[in-house]
Amino acid sequence: MISGSLRAGSASTTLLQTVPEVVDPAAVEARMYFGLGGLPHFNPDDDFDPLHPAVAELRDMIGEADALLFSTPEYAGSLPGSFKNLLDWTVGDTRISDKPTAWINCAAPGRAEPTYATLRNVLNYTGAGIVEEACVRIPVSRAAIDTEAGTVSDPVAREGLAEAVEILARYAREARSE
Repeated sequence: MISGSLRAGSASTTLLQTVPEVVDPAAVEARMYFGLGGLPHFNPDDDFDPLHPAVAELRDMIGEADALLFSTPEYAGSLPGSFKNLLDWTVGDTRISDKPTAWINCAAPGRAEPTYATLRNVLNYTGAGIVEEACVRIPVSRAAIDTEAGTVSDPVAREGLAEAVEILARYAREARSE
């Protein structure tokens, strides 16, 4: 799971951190990537071995994952620059190719559509296997966040999140069995 936000208390990060609480841990091992702020600026001249350790960690995590789940806030009508930088580091690598991938848009209805259109566009460049049924909007208000636990407390949001993750996990299991 990868959040596109560096902000402490981000709804996107909080929603992803809720995943382990709403899925069967025997069926889904949810791992969160926290290295967004440590990635160097993307430069194609640096996209060769040996990679910067933060880039190698990102790519290894993607390679080891059976599926990917993203959530990102909108910033100035698009993806936050740090998150676009992360995505740029995935374009020249094949580990994301055909990997079941989805995203959760936790913005209020009518918000962040351009952000997720851009995310779809970049993921198409990487060859990610976008699982449409698992790409959902789950609005998360500030009141729905348990700041002490760092998770979402709203039962409707939690149920929607569990459903999306279960769909993504099903696609991952099917991809492994092929």
